Amino acid sequence: MDVTLLGTGAPQGLPRPGCPCAACATAVGDEARAATALLVDGALMIDLTPGPAFAAARAGQSLTGVRQVLLSHPHDGPVMEVPAGLPQPGRVADGRELALLDGHRVRAVAVDIPGTGYEISGAAGQRLLYLPPGAAPAGPVNGNGRTAGGGTGPYDLVLLDVLERPDALAKLRASGAVDAATDVVAVHIDHDVPPGPELHRRLAAAGARAVPDGSTLVVGEFHAVPDLPRRTLVLGGARSGKSVEAERRLAAFPDVVYVATGGTRDGDQDWAQRVSLHRERRPGSWRTVETCDLVPLLEAGRTGTDAGARGADAEGPDTEAEGPGAGRPDGTSPLLIDCLALWLTHVMDEVGAWDDATWEAGGRRALRERTDALVAAVRQTHRTVVAVSNEVGSGVVPATAAGRRFRDELGRLNAAFGAECEQLLLVVAGQALALRG
Repeated sequence: MDVTLLGTGAPQGLPRPGCPCAACATAVGDEARAATALLVDGALMIDLTPGPAFAAARAGQSLTGVRQVLLSHPHDGPVMEVPAGLPQPGRVADGRELALLDGHRVRAVAVDIPGTGYEISGAAGQRLLYLPPGAAPAGPVNGNGRTAGGGTGPYDLVLLDVLERPDALAKLRASGAVDAATDVVAVHIDHDVPPGPELHRRLAAAGARAVPDGSTLVVGEFHAVPDLPRRTLVLGGARSGKSVEAERRLAAFPDVVYVATGGTRDGDQDWAQRVSLHRERRPGSWRTVETCDLVPLLEAGRTGTDAGARGADAEGPDTEAEGPGAGRPDGTSPLLIDCLALWLTHVMDEVGAWDDATWEAGGRRALRERTDALVAAVRQTHRTVVAVSNEVGSGVVPATAAGRRFRDELGRLNAAFGAECEQLLLVVAGQALALRG
């Protein structure tokens, strides 16, 4: 089964007509995208794009063999023409199945916004799922890897709005509908992400890719899936966007455990507001664990249980679990640790590192033991880990001995932790710069 993408952009296209933004200004060549439309084996067309006959011709295809045109969503972009000879577009009611004479079967999949997703099966058994812009499956997704009422096994190809709805991809992965061999292709691409390298970097971090308009994909054909790093350290200064970058890297994956090392601070309204903003930004399916006991969480990937995730069972006074998966033993869930600087502050408190006499009498050695244990756990973990830390070594020299001690120790911790990570990022003004990986 062949799928030609006559367009891969949002309904208004990219660049948007009359939009002066930087993303639209740089959307040229292969990064310019018409509204998303699919041509399946030259016989089935899903959605319309401006000038579909010309778009097909540019892709080396013809619309003369099209026997069915289906729409997935209410169209609010440029007026679409229906070329002469094409059947009038229609939609399939949710849950209904349409059998075409050429052997394709199309099943309508309910989505959580106005519109319809389509599950398409070829005569040889290949399967693909197409979701409209900004949509995720609305119904339950069963453990066999399909939406309720569908077949079994993962899809060969999934086309969806990865950038706008990474949670849709996470839901499909959680069900088994998307696995490591599924080709995930981003469509409905809009101007919210700069085109070019930044677009492709963000998609690769989600295990997806983008292709130019006019590309033809062979469903079921092997395509190298982006190699996702297992351990990532995200560095940045204050308000640089480092936490947003870290969260973005796991937004398309299910059962993420968010490890908050900062805890709560009674009477500190500014801190409470920061914590609230972080919580609101996180997907509702994530679990939150408030703890600085990181080593057992990292070791859980080897033992198969969250042996040290006391926050998941709310056993400690400084821990808290949130989200639908709270309390569920799981040593394979990805970890997002935010952040190492607060973890270090907590450990320095415990070993008395702020007092010069205590520091020299054993505090230094105790801190080294704690940081060495953390680094060793990162080296040996089998879990996917994204950690956040502050980069504090580029500013002014702190005025106090304690401030200089913290700066130096955090620099050492970042270097040691980063040495064990496949990917190391530095975020500056919201832009992620790859230092490694």
